[in-house]
Amino acid sequence: MVLAVILAVVAFVGWRWWHNRPPYRPEALAIKSSLQFIGHEEAQAALGDKVNAPVSDGRDQLVLGRVSWQAPPKPLDGGYFAIFLIDKRTNLKPGSFSASSPLQEAVGLGSAGVENKIAERYSWLKGAGDVIEGNSWWSYGSRLAVSDGDASPLTFVAAFPYVEGPLRAVVHVPTAPVAMSDLLLALVYMGPDGQVYWAQRLQG
Repeated sequence: MVLAVILAVVAFVGWRWWHNRPPYRPEALAIKSSLQFIGHEEAQAALGDKVNAPVSDGRDQLVLGRVSWQAPPKPLDGGYFAIFLIDKRTNLKPGSFSASSPLQEAVGLGSAGVENKIAERYSWLKGAGDVIEGNSWWSYGSRLAVSDGDASPLTFVAAFPYVEGPLRAVVHVPTAPVAMSDLLLALVYMGPDGQVYWAQRLQG
């Protein structure tokens, strides 16, 4: 009986190790990235005529990001790349994104509760998770999710609205003015069962 329990524990530990083991490391992708501030016309030109750039007005800021990678050694098979742009001053994600890719249908916008595990594992990616207010957790802002490894290169534009007065206290997305040194760009490889395979800091 004792031997059976020991074998079961060993088997479980071995399965868990295998289940959470990354199929490959980020170095295999040769990831490249860039960030820059641009105007609305430049943003629209970068995204192409099939994707609308975020609306901006006056003192709002637009950030153009580009992320590219080599074809992965293995298909994502239900996993995905999560791309985060985070304002390090507030640990918040932008609320407005536009993105274009050779595989447009493979790119999504939003958030997922399982991504709270990213913040738990990587202290420098605290902004990837939900925000706690009182006794509740809230999901603010968005990240980009890429479900196909062939969706490179990815071009995105994020909006940082300018907000004045008391409204700043109730806006739960990063606002202008923002400096490039305030921004963190990261790519996280998530497995099909919510495994956090790895996170790669790209900018910031």
